[in-house]
Amino acid sequence: MTLIIGGAVATVIGLVGLVLWHADFLVILKGGIPVGLLLTGILAMYVGFDEIQEKFSDERRKQDEKLEKAQEEIEIVKAKAEQYREEIDRLKKEVGKAD
Repeated sequence: MTLIIGGAVATVIGLVGLVLWHADFLVILKGGIPVGLLLTGILAMYVGFDEIQEKFSDERRKQDEKLEKAQEEIEIVKAKAEQYREEIDRLKKEVGKAD
């Protein structure tokens, strides 16, 4: 209950102060708006820069994963090629013995 009463009193005092010091309020507002816009712009640039860095990092991670997968596939193909080469050599020996 005291919170509601305190809030009502603060609202009334603020409204009276706004009416009595209207010109001073506008001066503060004139000075505060550019500062607020400046800080908001800096924050937006920081968030945008951070987002771009994160995007590049994700892209680099995806490329690294693709590279690792391709390297694994190359190793598998090399192993199969070696098996085929050994099989060919074995078959050549068998054909040579049969003659």
